[in-house]
Amino acid sequence: MLEWSKKEKILREYFETILQKDFIERFEVVNVEIARLIFEFVFQNFSKEISINKIANFVSSKLRKDVKNIVYKYVEKLLDSFSVFFIEKFESIYKRKSFMKKIYICDIGLSNIIGFEKDIGKRMENTIFLELVRKTNEKPLMEIFYWKDYQQREVDFVVKQGTKVKQLIQVTYASEKDEIDKREIRALLKASELLRCKNLLVITWDYESEEIVNGKKIKFMPLWKWLLKI
Repeated sequence: MLEWSKKEKILREYFETILQKDFIERFEVVNVEIARLIFEFVFQNFSKEISINKIANFVSSKLRKDVKNIVYKYVEKLLDSFSVFFIEKFESIYKRKSFMKKIYICDIGLSNIIGFEKDIGKRMENTIFLELVRKTNEKPLMEIFYWKDYQQREVDFVVKQGTKVKQLIQVTYASEKDEIDKREIRALLKASELLRCKNLLVITWDYESEEIVNGKKIKFMPLWKWLLKI
């Protein structure tokens, strides 16, 4: 197996290639320093809900000057890159544009080179997102969102096909039933009620079951098994 120093070198070169080819050269970005800070922020915060303003504040604080206008411009270009993905909150089309978004990245291995805490739950979520995106190639009408209400209850993925919500997916790093946060189940049930979706799935690390909770069937499936079926 490769030593970590060699792996790190390979990942660093890969990161630099993506930054250079997929972003700087493709969009003719002038300020490379700002572009690099945006990339680093995004790769440190994957599977999280963020706003463009938060990215702008981070870059401005690092450079100790207000560069928000440039950051906004670059982030818009970032949306069209092949390295970073943003998904919107499930809402009306008008409201979606004003809400925060969740970030996912093309390769979670790249986060290792910038000191990201190894949160397995977030890595699971990013992996599942990438598989769902691949599924949209087979189903052009399929869309992916996340759901969150005013009480901060959240469901990781809302899978929409045409005009209907086909599935709600919650992701948790759990190997036993008692490791699953009850708040995640409550959020799933609430979203099921509001979005009128009965297909409820919790993707776990290694727990499998099928249970009736408050009159609704919830399927629990290990990540490895879900990946084989997707």
